[in-house]
Amino acid sequence: MADQDQSTPQKQIAIQKIYVKDFSFESPHTPAVFSRTDWSPKTNLNLRSSHTTGSDNNHEVILTITIEAKEGDQTFFLVELQQAGLFHIEGYGEDEFKAIVGSYCPNILFPYARESVANIVSKGGFPEFLLQPINFDALYAQGMAQARAKSQEQPAAAGSNGGGNGGST
Repeated sequence: MADQDQSTPQKQIAIQKIYVKDFSFESPHTPAVFSRTDWSPKTNLNLRSSHTTGSDNNHEVILTITIEAKEGDQTFFLVELQQAGLFHIEGYGEDEFKAIVGSYCPNILFPYARESVANIVSKGGFPEFLLQPINFDALYAQGMAQARAKSQEQPAAAGSNGGGNGGST
């Protein structure tokens, strides 16, 4: 029994480093946009996360956030941020590992990303912009459900002569 305990790796998650990997702010219509008296842009938010495996059970997780504030065809500002973290993850099964890099790590990174976005939008001369909390657990569960549904559709579609959707995940 003691041999079994020694051969099973202990479960560990440790944050090695949190950093900004890439950051861009654009405001193509300044200074004219500041003379507007009405301020009601439509804001589009796009989130995604990815991860790469490094050495010694270290994994880079990247939370990518794109925000575009525009009215009609006039873009007020565009923010693109890759908030990254290096996490030491060890001893977890495949499903647990996927949940960690798909939900837990983005939850850790999000407050740093929210602060960076708020700061850059403010420094760009615009009113305060605060990202609302995101439920990464629900997003991860939704993504897994969509992947299961898609994999169940594949065998039925395999016999057809139609092309794929061309999309990527």
